[in-house]
Amino acid sequence: MSTAPTVADARPSPAGVSRSGLVYAVAAYGLWGFLPIYFIALAPTGPVEIVAWRILLSLVFCALLIAVTRSWRAFRALLRDRRVVLTMGAAGALIFVNWLTYVFATLNGQVVEAALGYFINPIVTVFLGVIVLRERLNATQWTAVGISIVAVVVLAVGYGQLPWIALVLAFSFGFYGLIKKRVGHRVDAVSGLTLETAWLAPFAAVLLVIVGATGAMTMGTAGVWHTVLLLAAGAVTAIPLLLFAAASRRLPLTYMGFIQYFAPFIQFLVGVVVLREPMPLERWIGFGLVWVALAVLTFDLLRGARARRAAAVEPV
Repeated sequence: MSTAPTVADARPSPAGVSRSGLVYAVAAYGLWGFLPIYFIALAPTGPVEIVAWRILLSLVFCALLIAVTRSWRAFRALLRDRRVVLTMGAAGALIFVNWLTYVFATLNGQVVEAALGYFINPIVTVFLGVIVLRERLNATQWTAVGISIVAVVVLAVGYGQLPWIALVLAFSFGFYGLIKKRVGHRVDAVSGLTLETAWLAPFAAVLLVIVGATGAMTMGTAGVWHTVLLLAAGAVTAIPLLLFAAASRRLPLTYMGFIQYFAPFIQFLVGVVVLREPMPLERWIGFGLVWVALAVLTFDLLRGARARRAAAVEPV
């Protein structure tokens, strides 16, 4: 998927719900949801070449955005912060794993399993909070985690193996979110993606050299329309990020929490309805358990938000 900031990083707008914020959020997650169709349209390009071009062209696109918005001074200030630069390097490594796994899944008829990864990502994030940050969960949150573990077991039995694509996507993006939280709100979406792709750019260039040496390079060899689509990889990566950033400044956290499920839901529909991927009974049961776990987490989120609002209006 994309390098979307985690929902936990979104800032609620003091003005409340904004119609433009809703439009931006739905547009961002809608674009992420239809990413499988874009990657499939890039055939015969393989996942390694797609990800390598995505890294390099995202870096170019972000550099152009920084130049147009005259944000170089703020970006140079980030470069002088060694902690931020190193943190974004670690984030870049995780997002590379995430991108490569996602594109591989899309091109190999595993869009439904990729969608599963982003459905269970919020649950994995909660789980990582316990393991890594030593956070404490309430009974409702533990219930959601437990249901999700049962779901993975059901899916593993159905597949005959662990749903590794879903787990790699969920955990890579979960750790990515944790690492990004270390820099908090100091790094905006464009600057963050610029630093991440700058770290990855030399590796991406080497990958393209290797792809070219094996005779598998497709850039410029599969028609004009294919070349245009491949060159759009930078914009396809950055535009949803900008929409998300605009939405997060305008919408309360609760709304962003609901809308984040648009992307995996659309991916799920693309896999089942458009690509006709198989959905045996055990897969439906596993997905059903994941959706129940998400419903439990959503209930806990709403209850917590309601309690905070009530506490805010109580007289001191």
